[in-house]
Amino acid sequence: MAEVSYYTEEGLKKLAAEINHLKTFERPSISKQIAEARDKGDLSENAEYDAAKEAQGLLELKISKLEDILNNARVIDTKKLDLSKVSVFANVKIRNLKNKAEVVYSIVNEKEADLKSGKISSNSPIAQGLLGKRVGDTVEIKVPAGSVAFEVVEIFM
Repeated sequence: MAEVSYYTEEGLKKLAAEINHLKTFERPSISKQIAEARDKGDLSENAEYDAAKEAQGLLELKISKLEDILNNARVIDTKKLDLSKVSVFANVKIRNLKNKAEVVYSIVNEKEADLKSGKISSNSPIAQGLLGKRVGDTVEIKVPAGSVAFEVVEIFM
């Protein structure tokens, strides 16, 4: 049985769009490569054909895995989240107690994480340290550079 994954509505749309892209653009492209390689003659010694067939197999595996994830995905109604403490799918503003720098993170599932847009995986050390904390709480989080103290400043959607 496949594992249930929780997504935001945006994350689920991105997943569906990725599957659609793979099926409508990548799959036909690989089929074309296979046909072109087949037209070159003897398949037993055709490296292009072998490479295209391998790429096709990997693509089909990826599509299958993503469809499995999509079929077992559940959308979280973020309007019903308890914002009295840090939880998955909440936004949290934290302050580094050493340098007073503030940063806002959205805590999302692993597949939606994107540090550039401020989305961190719920499995990351920072998220693990923050989950369950309330505004005003301080927490020591072990990061690659050592241990850093943070204060939870705000929790919001």
